[in-house]
Amino acid sequence: MCDVLPQDTHHVPVFRLLIITLLLASPALAKPPLKPDACVILLHGLWRTELSMKWLQWELEEAGFATANPTYPSLRYPIEELARRGVGQGLRECAPHQAAEIHFVTHSLGGILVRQYLTRADIPGLSRVVMLGPPNQGSQAADYVYSLEFLRPLTPDAIEQLGTGERSVPHRLGPVDFELGIIAGTANRGGPLPGTPAQASDGTVAVEETVVPGMLDFIELPVGHTFMMWSPAVRDQVLHFLREGRFDHSAVTTP
Repeated sequence: MCDVLPQDTHHVPVFRLLIITLLLASPALAKPPLKPDACVILLHGLWRTELSMKWLQWELEEAGFATANPTYPSLRYPIEELARRGVGQGLRECAPHQAAEIHFVTHSLGGILVRQYLTRADIPGLSRVVMLGPPNQGSQAADYVYSLEFLRPLTPDAIEQLGTGERSVPHRLGPVDFELGIIAGTANRGGPLPGTPAQASDGTVAVEETVVPGMLDFIELPVGHTFMMWSPAVRDQVLHFLREGRFDHSAVTTP
């Protein structure tokens, strides 16, 4: 045995390092990755893709969560079909992780898709949901866009369904019965533009439009609708809710 080992003691550390490297690189001997306890499905909003949720996805993975971040065709189908496609794809992407719990983090329309999906099917292992700027009471901004007749041929079905009229999907969904935390933005940086809610809002969705009966917690943050998912403050609150089932209200400074 001793004859096989290098005799030059100066090379022993290098020899040992080589052996350790080979052992770690061997698929048969490497430790399997730890199975995450939870998988988080991220659902983007209208006119967006998975790229809008990418930074938040990276932050969730850094925190130890498995993630699924599907793109769904928000401009092509009504909300009922978008829910089937978006939530369904997210569940399929989570399946290989065999996580015990399924969480959701959604932006705008994405939150309505989760609520709509649950009217047709259960989600095994559903745990906590965080919605960012969701139009849970319908959206005045959607009403305004749909009222522009010259844009009607280009207007997605989901726009009218997100409004407050007869076809409003949020109005018919009712209370939630899962652990839901809602983050509402209060930074309306666009000013009094046409279609902007007159009440406190994130520039697109009014604070009062985000709430829904049955929600577990609610918090307002000084962020705008378009980029709230890129906010470190939003990230921190998302992680806190997923871990604790509540937001960290002590971290919010009252003006």
